[in-house]
Amino acid sequence: MKVILMDIDKLIEEAKRARNFSYSPYSGLKVGAAVLSNGKIFTGCNIENSSYGLTVCAERVAIFKSISEGYRNIEAITIYGEKMLHPCGACLQVMEEFCKENCKIIITDGKNVEIYKLKELLPHPFSKNALQLHP
Repeated sequence: MKVILMDIDKLIEEAKRARNFSYSPYSGLKVGAAVLSNGKIFTGCNIENSSYGLTVCAERVAIFKSISEGYRNIEAITIYGEKMLHPCGACLQVMEEFCKENCKIIITDGKNVEIYKLKELLPHPFSKNALQLHP
């Protein structure tokens, strides 16, 4: 499925809505995400924990919801924050695992919108190929 402008507007709207559910008492930074996979949208928000390493970013929550429902061909991801927030390394690595080759990563603060391909944000990923055994 090709991501079209209407899809992007809908993804931004859904990511903005998901941001309202953020649990971010430590950073105060509320983030929402929306994932488009096989025509279906999955949302997520950042969920912090007092043990910071257990915090989960909005985009991973949305991706994991998609995967847990059987949708593994992610076509686009939108990240909505109060400022322009690029995905962290952990999120990029998860995107590498589940995003289609031409997956669009849309970043917005509600005023500005930037659209990237995963390769632009993660040019040298650790991929499944690195785990293949020698012949």
